[in-house]
Amino acid sequence: MDQTQSGTSGIGQRLRELRLKRGLNQQDLASEDISVSYVSLIETGKRAPSETVLRSLAERVGCSVEYLRTGHDDATVKELELKVAFGDMAMRNGSNGEALQSYSEALASAPLLSETMVFRARLGQALAFEKLGRLEAAIQLLTTLYEDPNTVAGSAQWAQIAVALCRCYRESGDQIMSVEVGERAMRKLDSLGLDITDDHIQLGATLIGCYSERGDLGQANLVAARLMVVAEQTGSRVARGSVYWNAAMVAKSRGRLDEALTLTERALMLMAETDNVRHQALLKGVYARLIMDSDSPDLERAQTLLDESQLALLEAGTAAEQAWNETGLAQLAVHQRRYDEAAGHANRALGLLRAEPRWESAKARVILAEAQYLGGHPDNAVATLRAVERQLAQLSNNRSSGEVWRQVGDLWQQFGHTAEALAAYRRALTSVGLRGLSTATGAVISPGVN
Repeated sequence: MDQTQSGTSGIGQRLRELRLKRGLNQQDLASEDISVSYVSLIETGKRAPSETVLRSLAERVGCSVEYLRTGHDDATVKELELKVAFGDMAMRNGSNGEALQSYSEALASAPLLSETMVFRARLGQALAFEKLGRLEAAIQLLTTLYEDPNTVAGSAQWAQIAVALCRCYRESGDQIMSVEVGERAMRKLDSLGLDITDDHIQLGATLIGCYSERGDLGQANLVAARLMVVAEQTGSRVARGSVYWNAAMVAKSRGRLDEALTLTERALMLMAETDNVRHQALLKGVYARLIMDSDSPDLERAQTLLDESQLALLEAGTAAEQAWNETGLAQLAVHQRRYDEAAGHANRALGLLRAEPRWESAKARVILAEAQYLGGHPDNAVATLRAVERQLAQLSNNRSSGEVWRQVGDLWQQFGHTAEALAAYRRALTSVGLRGLSTATGAVISPGVN
């Protein structure tokens, strides 16, 4: 349909064609509120009818308002709405590429959709970008939606966008912006004085994760403690589970493993009574890792949890989440001294991540290097560890990079490469914002590397 036909002249032309096709004259379209001369002005494109007049005329000529306005019948609109609905379903099922395609196809005909449906498709598109790891595109779309005057502060959609924006900034390595967005949104909620909903609790839970990733464990713990009380009073099982989940990660970062295990068990019990298979699977993976980190790890229990997680994520998880679980299975296989199996899981994780420069693939390579070394392939292990270092050099400094650099240092030390180990430990300290002593000339005093 030509663009001009969706304007005033297009409406008039379609109205006249339908009137003549039905054997009607202009007087047949007139009413108390619509004069014959007004009908004539509409047909000649000299007047744009209001929504009320458009509905009345559409009824008289026997068509939909949408057809008069755009030249497309309801079937076309329904088809586009179905594309949006299919995108939603694909996202729930973990088919993020299909979801993105469906949303994009619907948005290509955005003028035919209602504002509500367009907003829904754009939000879906942004979330699909996030799931696919295209974080810059996701941040750009989410920021536009967040700043849209039609996005009402405090609404469920507003909270959902704020949460997604925090996550995207966090995953992209911009911890400053992730915390800033979360804090600003929380302040806005406080100023509105609204009743606390699950969406608000989810925003707070996400902020806990952002503080933790930034290394501000004290603030993360304070927010977690306050939010656990609120969630128990007003939150659903999903909201409470999300708070306990994030609080568990804070406890782990603070070295309180028993507390982290208890909180994760509580989160898992709450999530088990919901229909969110993906979240249950991810929590099982978290629980398995905590078990492996404990002083007396129950490896059989960890194996069961990771196997259950893997089956669920194959159906409902993203490629990155499946890779994350493969890394967990690799870590478990190292514990079980099945080094070839560990290497296989680590390589599958890297294949799923397509060697992108992200934390997940760096961690997978660390475990691969350990499996290679313990499995009797020290040269391969050294080459893999150097690949980890090159990859880490492409990523921003934060708590995640510091953790991986520390693991790299431990492996270099295990391999007997002292200089490389010292360099990696120094990078770990730098990643979390700790610098060495400076001389009067401003030079930093740190261990040398030969």
